[in-house]
Amino acid sequence: MSQEKVDRYKKEKANRKQSVKKEKTRNILRQCAVGVIGLALIGWIGFSAYSTYESRKPKEEAQIDYSALTGLQSELEGVSGAAE
Repeated sequence: MSQEKVDRYKKEKANRKQSVKKEKTRNILRQCAVGVIGLALIGWIGFSAYSTYESRKPKEEAQIDYSALTGLQSELEGVSGAAE
């Protein structure tokens, strides 16, 4: 081997622990990122499916009786008209 190759090998060997540690850290971060994105995707698909299911259910209709409010309004108009 040429002296250049020997020097390069020695540098690589000296920094091998740091290089392996950096590579492991990058792999762990990559796996975490893929996991978070996967969970978000699964959650979004689940939410969309649930929303679709709920939107197809028949809705209950509520009826409101406004007669009490109408009576109150007419009473208030009568009181304010008498005060003037």
